[in-house]
Amino acid sequence: MNNKSIIIVEDDEITALNLKISLEKHGYTIAAICDNIKDAKSKINTFSPEIIVIDISLQKGTDGIELAKHIRANHNIPFIYLTSYSDNEIISQAKLTEPYGYIVKPFDPSSLHATIQMALFKHDVEKNRNNDITSLKIDKLNLEKLLYAKRATDEPIVPFGGEYHLDISICETFYRGKKIKLTKKENAFLRLLVAQLGLVVSFEQAMNYVWDENGATENSVRTLVWRLRNKLELNIIKNASGIGYYIEE
Repeated sequence: MNNKSIIIVEDDEITALNLKISLEKHGYTIAAICDNIKDAKSKINTFSPEIIVIDISLQKGTDGIELAKHIRANHNIPFIYLTSYSDNEIISQAKLTEPYGYIVKPFDPSSLHATIQMALFKHDVEKNRNNDITSLKIDKLNLEKLLYAKRATDEPIVPFGGEYHLDISICETFYRGKKIKLTKKENAFLRLLVAQLGLVVSFEQAMNYVWDENGATENSVRTLVWRLRNKLELNIIKNASGIGYYIEE
């Protein structure tokens, strides 16, 4: 049983009832059914559901999109759209609210269940990544301690990747005793990887730690890794597909 709480925002009584019956059969708990934005906002505050199903065409307009904007701005709750629209302009407006999925009317109960499960999974992944970033902000203040704890001896040397080592006293990386010339960002990213040997450094963590300025993207990280790999004798930076990079411990 899923036992996840859901709020349904749908002004068509028959559709709302069908949604309720279908979701309860799959083990979900229906916290509330709302037919307007005002009631929906109140019920969301009261019940804090784990996911919300919103009809885009609420109140014969696009009020569902306005509700989604409110949720994005005020709550960390995933939502999916229920829609019968095929109008490109309306769909474009809906996309800007970054929904976690779409269900087209008339809905299929199995597709509805699958879409909700994927939305919940995606939201959990996002929360975990945000937690990683929060942890990284703490680790950033203590990065030297993390690196210091990885020394093999009393010397300020952290070995990694077989024949590499990081001299934490001068913030330089060496391969077989020869210093590798790195840019500031390359050096910062490599230090981050070494400080967390065996753990995946996510794209978000890298962007947060390496770039002081705004505007860094996942492609910025990929480009940095590509340049860094070209400077390393051995391919020690491994891909964690779609998540980030790591160096084996």
